[in-house]
Amino acid sequence: MHRVTKRVRNHRISVNRLSPEALDGVIREFISGCGTDYGEIEVSWDEKYNRKKSGLERGPAVLLYDDETETTAIVSVHDPIMKKLGLVTE
Repeated sequence: MHRVTKRVRNHRISVNRLSPEALDGVIREFISGCGTDYGEIEVSWDEKYNRKKSGLERGPAVLLYDDETETTAIVSVHDPIMKKLGLVTE
């Protein structure tokens, strides 16, 4: 009987593992790539950047790296996908 090993596809990455320059690049790429929707109120690019950086430093947001697509997303720890992936506990 063969044992099937589930391959981990997504990884939660601590911002402390990145240099300030790398973190800056990840945040800039994320904002440029997905646009982050703030609703009816227009939010400047600098404000979007500051909000994402603050969220990552304080903890309500985390970096999530996907092996398959080789992309990094900024995700709320409260996002249901985090629990589904087993990357947070209640």
